[in-house]
Amino acid sequence: MSLMPVSEALERLLEGVAPCETEVVPLDQANGRFLAEPLVSRRTQPPFAASAMDGYAIRHADVAGGQTILTVIGEAPAGHGFSGQVKAGECVRIFTGAPLPEGADTILIQENANRDGDRIEVRETPNTGAHVRPAGLDFQEGEALLAPPLRLTYRHLALAAAMNHAELPVVRKPKVAILATGDELVRPGENPGPDQIIASNHAGIAALVEDCGGDPLDLGISRDDPVEMAMHVRRAISESADILITLGGASVGDHDLVQEVLGQEGMDLSFWRIAMRPGKPLMAGRLGSTRVLGLPGNPVSSLVCGLLFLKPLLKAMLGEQPDLTSPVHAVLGADLPENDRRQDYVRATLSEDEGGRLLVTPFFKQDSSMLNLLAKSGALVIRPPFAPAEKAGASVPILVL
Repeated sequence: MSLMPVSEALERLLEGVAPCETEVVPLDQANGRFLAEPLVSRRTQPPFAASAMDGYAIRHADVAGGQTILTVIGEAPAGHGFSGQVKAGECVRIFTGAPLPEGADTILIQENANRDGDRIEVRETPNTGAHVRPAGLDFQEGEALLAPPLRLTYRHLALAAAMNHAELPVVRKPKVAILATGDELVRPGENPGPDQIIASNHAGIAALVEDCGGDPLDLGISRDDPVEMAMHVRRAISESADILITLGGASVGDHDLVQEVLGQEGMDLSFWRIAMRPGKPLMAGRLGSTRVLGLPGNPVSSLVCGLLFLKPLLKAMLGEQPDLTSPVHAVLGADLPENDRRQDYVRATLSEDEGGRLLVTPFFKQDSSMLNLLAKSGALVIRPPFAPAEKAGASVPILVL
């Protein structure tokens, strides 16, 4: 099977992907969730003309005519409007957020008034309508203010609350089952045998799933045993996983059993082996309604493939448009050799040069087992197939981490 270009693999992976169904959650559980339907305001905000400052509600006509002494006839704190009417020569002590009394049209701030008993002296004449928030200044009842695709943040939730929504329609989180494979793996915190290593890919992939808005399900580690591996795969299906991620075991070695086991369980293989570095043994398919993504076992390969393929897949399932547009460009901080037939994703630091331009400097070593370099990277330099050698100072496409 020939190596598939990255762009074609992405197109195949995302073909026919639809957002997950809608569910309704309480407002206090909606942070970070993806809005599923347009949200219409259930009230006008503010619902009445209100004072924006502490001071006195006055008739501008009084002070415009030169009158400087007004009689205080009442008080209007927030939540308790003044029920009477302000007439010529009168005013009402008012506080921020209180309804503007009938007859008044302007707020004289308290700093510009001297009070003596029930009289005030106007020290500085305000403009007409000063410090009055008209009804509906922010929004009107029936106005659609939030619409998908939108990942809800503190700003959106505050607005939704002001719109009088206690519950919000959101896209159900895609459930992503994650299965690490290999006799050589043990859990972090355990004591590995002389021929074993610590499993790390599952931790990074689970965090990526959460960052993208998904719900990770850790299936643990499967030994290189077809029966045990099939048991884990069946658990993913029984748990109604939207995506099954396998880590390792999808290459061509004698102990790489993942594709064989998935095939026996009924997987329809979409593609396998991509013209990219790191991550050539990437695999994708369908197991009933569950999408399968087989990531390489090498840690960096696994995480880079997760970023390039799992993230867009999750975005599509959450109703977002996957960003497959042209990447950001940066100035190269070191020479790069010519590339071969595989699209390369080169780990690099990211900074700014003296002119404020993005400066990307590749690490000298790029072994796909070196997580330390990935953790220190600020970007991946994208090297298309057969890209010519580049000198420091050239403009190159990057994927910002």
